[in-house]
Amino acid sequence: MVNVSIKVNGEMRTASVPPETTLLRLLRDNFNLTGAKLGCDVGDCGACTVIVDGLPVNSCLMLANQVDGREVLTIEGLATTDKLHPLQKKFEEFGSLQCGFCGPGIIMSAKALLDENPAPTVMQIRDALGGNLCRCTGYAKMIEAIQAVANGSIEPVASKSA
Repeated sequence: MVNVSIKVNGEMRTASVPPETTLLRLLRDNFNLTGAKLGCDVGDCGACTVIVDGLPVNSCLMLANQVDGREVLTIEGLATTDKLHPLQKKFEEFGSLQCGFCGPGIIMSAKALLDENPAPTVMQIRDALGGNLCRCTGYAKMIEAIQAVANGSIEPVASKSA
């Protein structure tokens, strides 16, 4: 067993886990943070994306002991019970997701992008989402929602032209 102490969503958390435990399993099984999903388990789908020390990572590929002493942000850390994060709000307003399985990972990738580059181009957004797969919908509404957050827009693009 290894002891892991990390700051998750602003709160210090500690667990004792087997050395082969991934960050994803630590978050889901030990800390009951189930927003990051187990999709492919090989780092191809992005459903497990979280932010570690400001960078998006596939939590299924990172061992829990690799984050000891580091800071982790999950989808649960974005919103409060009273207020959604602007990305979550825009994804909802724009109808950017269907089943929602990929949503947490995509939103975390978008957040990491906007934290680094508050005014990304469409190509930069596409590049940032390149590691996230969605089987239900195209990416157009996701890109529009991210652009809206970056531009401070209040309405979906389709609503403006109607």
